[in-house]
Amino acid sequence: SAEAGDDGQTGRGNRANGLITPSRPMTIESFAGKNPVTHVGKLYNVTATHIAEAIVAEIDEVSDAQVVLVSQIGMPVDQPQIADIRLRAESAEQAAALAPRAEAIARHHLARVGSLWEGLLSQNLATQSL
Repeated sequence: SAEAGDDGQTGRGNRANGLITPSRPMTIESFAGKNPVTHVGKLYNVTATHIAEAIVAEIDEVSDAQVVLVSQIGMPVDQPQIADIRLRAESAEQAAALAPRAEAIARHHLARVGSLWEGLLSQNLATQSL
């Protein structure tokens, strides 16, 4: 939460994937106990993971992807204020050339974020694909 610093953080192991990753981007947002219909931190946590996994799976030239989603109060959940995607490929030029494909994957997943709650409620879903 960039607005007021209220991130709902809790102790270790409460992240969606259970990992503490000090050298990589991560949220300190608690995953457990949040409303899966309206809590943007929970929805964006899962969606960002799905986007990164899909980029690496669908674009052979990408060896790693990092996705950061930032919401804005009052905006629809499928329209993040920031959707930062960083790709690792053979070169910076290749990563730049692959960016449109990665952005299309991100748009696809963001379009589905409004129905993500159904998978969260029907399954014990953390970061595994829907």
